[in-house]
Amino acid sequence: MTQNEIDSAVAFATGECLCEVQRRGFSIADPVDVHFDPEPDDLPPCTIDWDEVDLQRNVAVVEQPVRANRRLV
Repeated sequence: MTQNEIDSAVAFATGECLCEVQRRGFSIADPVDVHFDPEPDDLPPCTIDWDEVDLQRNVAVVEQPVRANRRLV
């Protein structure tokens, strides 16, 4: 299938004009190449481990000794 045939088929299926389909660029994906991604996502997943956050916030509290008010009379 040529690029022109691909563009024409996409334009027909979507109802877009041929020039818009050509501007956006389409191609046939190879089903054998499962690792193809033109814009790979290298970002870490957007999840929060609330248990881990709580562990980082968990700070031991040391009580200060209570001093009695002593007045010298």
